[in-house]
Amino acid sequence: MHLFYFFEFFYSIKYESFLNKINTKSIIFDMFKNIGIFIKKKNNQNIDIKSFDSMIKSLSEKKVDLFIEESQDYENDIILKLDKQSFVNKVDLIIVFGGDGTLLNSARQYLDHEIPILGVNMGNVGFLTDIAVDNFEHAINEIFNNEYIIEERNLVSATFGKNHLFGLNEIVIHSGSYAQLMRYRLSVNDKIVYEQRSDGLIVATPTGSTAYALSAGGPIIHPSLDVWTILPMLPQSLSSRPFVISSDEKVDIKLFEGPSDEAKICVDGQADINLSYKEDISISKMEKTLKLVHPKSNDFFEACREKLGWSLNISNN
Repeated sequence: MHLFYFFEFFYSIKYESFLNKINTKSIIFDMFKNIGIFIKKKNNQNIDIKSFDSMIKSLSEKKVDLFIEESQDYENDIILKLDKQSFVNKVDLIIVFGGDGTLLNSARQYLDHEIPILGVNMGNVGFLTDIAVDNFEHAINEIFNNEYIIEERNLVSATFGKNHLFGLNEIVIHSGSYAQLMRYRLSVNDKIVYEQRSDGLIVATPTGSTAYALSAGGPIIHPSLDVWTILPMLPQSLSSRPFVISSDEKVDIKLFEGPSDEAKICVDGQADINLSYKEDISISKMEKTLKLVHPKSNDFFEACREKLGWSLNISNN
């Protein structure tokens, strides 16, 4: 009799587990039922419209509804146009077609709405837009078969005066004049790190470590790490080097003097904003994160090999 109850209990647990798996899977499919489309602006650089049309057609065959903002200049009868408020209320995934710059642009527009973003690379390097056009069908099938991860990327913010800026890649403070130095003091947790002259200073996230900071000689940081790279730009001191700190630390930069009346601050390669000398800039981590969708087969190191030319083809040995 006890054995009978044991088997009855065992199978009830197995059946409940089976139902939970079905319910979980259906929730994930419902989550990606309404797909938003974000495309690179034509006035930047034309994308391959033929390839784009083909990918949109492929998406429409996945039994999902497709939407695009009215402000986007792409026309397709498969996609329903909505105003911005209706768009953000409706979609549960945004697929960005373009390069990393296009994805950064979409992130700035939709960050407050916390909608996951998937990037399809129709640009150049593409660390954020990691799905290649020729791999689109396979990657999309993975995602709609629940073979994906949602990765949260931290953002860095800068506060000075009444201004508040934020970026996914980096914040750059510079003299505003080519090959001319500015003097500033860097502090971490109210302790002075150094006071020096350089062309400027970069505070980069792990996401930004493969962007401008990489060109300036910074290290590549795996995106899973919660750190910042602090990188002086062409410092006068020969011993000044980049260093890495936790992004939970408090960073302050005080500007003293430079070649002109004002320094400049730039976020993610956007337009420079004037910054007065004697200004104090506070750097901190944003509470909100950017949610990026990747196929489970996505490999950061493979991306480094392909996009940065790290090595020859990997052998089978």
